[in-house]
Amino acid sequence: MEIRTIVRAAVPIAVGALALAGCGGSSSGGNNASSGGKKTYTIAYQGPLSGGNAQLGINMANGVQLAIDQANAKGDLPFTLKFDKADDQGSADGSPPAARKLVGESNVIAVVGPAFSGASNAAGPIYKAANLLAATPSATLPDLTSHGFTTFYRAVATDFAQGPPDADYLIKKAGKKKIFLIDDTTDYGKGLANAFKKEVSQAGGTLAGSDSAPQTSTCIPGATGSTSQYPSEASKVKSSGADAVFYAGYYCDFGLLAKALRGAGYNGQLMSGDGSDDSKYVQGAGKAAAEGTLLSCQCSDIASNPKGTQFVSDYTSKFGSAPGAYSAEAFDVTNAVITVMKGMSGTITRSALVSAFANVNYQGLTKLIQFGSNHELQKQTAFLYKVQGGTIKYLGDLTQLTS
Repeated sequence: MEIRTIVRAAVPIAVGALALAGCGGSSSGGNNASSGGKKTYTIAYQGPLSGGNAQLGINMANGVQLAIDQANAKGDLPFTLKFDKADDQGSADGSPPAARKLVGESNVIAVVGPAFSGASNAAGPIYKAANLLAATPSATLPDLTSHGFTTFYRAVATDFAQGPPDADYLIKKAGKKKIFLIDDTTDYGKGLANAFKKEVSQAGGTLAGSDSAPQTSTCIPGATGSTSQYPSEASKVKSSGADAVFYAGYYCDFGLLAKALRGAGYNGQLMSGDGSDDSKYVQGAGKAAAEGTLLSCQCSDIASNPKGTQFVSDYTSKFGSAPGAYSAEAFDVTNAVITVMKGMSGTITRSALVSAFANVNYQGLTKLIQFGSNHELQKQTAFLYKVQGGTIKYLGDLTQLTS
């Protein structure tokens, strides 16, 4: 097995949906009930922990938990940390109850997440009203930071660091000139599709067609799409003459689409973004259908990073499987929060932590976490992967690959 194969292994743990009931928030975020007289603070995670795209959320939740456990184990914290999580199933509908659950727990001082863009949009006003820090390691919709969510920070590159170089690579490097573009109608999918579409003509390609295929209830409970839409989509793609398909959405539905495309005899290039960058895509599509698929992600390949060796070992030892997409990024965001907390004196409040986090300057395993006044990372980077031999292999930095 190559390194990338190890990193993309699925995490074999069962994580059930958490209770979503919540109540009013508190501005304190800490209490004195801890051993040794130290105050206790909780860093929580919000993302999908059940449903068809749960693996992406589990990857991140594990990264958050590992960072907290390791920080406590060092014994040098002036406080004690606890871990909590809330399951939003990766949906905008599931996000407000999950956010209210965490806001209602007065000991929660910060949230790593929400993981997905639609969920971030839905939870932003709730976290803002509670003065509770929400630092996402993975939500990429560009306009998330333009809605006045004053407690929201994005510790990941936006779709504009991914969509345009995706189009550049597909057209200029892979030589695919006629692209069929499909989005899954989520905030994330529409945002990535828009960023990709704007670059197609600039890169010298054309759109053979475009369509929206809503997420299916097979993948997301309550979603409006039906799996019967995919044979129809496959027929449209095949008749369009497209030599490539770009899918903006998540791995569960992309797997269903890929299977339908290959079943219809379509042999063109398949490509998708970070929402599909998981071994569960290969599992859902089947190895033969998924083979050769290009996948971009703002998540780096931690296993090829010399600084990531210990993290991969520690993560695998604790959770029984190697880290996946955004595991290391969630680990880094959590450690950035902890680092800022360590620099604060006295009782840490939610509002004080939000203010202090604006000045964070933390070099993590995957990136430098430092924000501009717009709450965006100062350096934006995305990476490219490819399904080869039934596993997802790292190809490199998209900027370098398309230069």
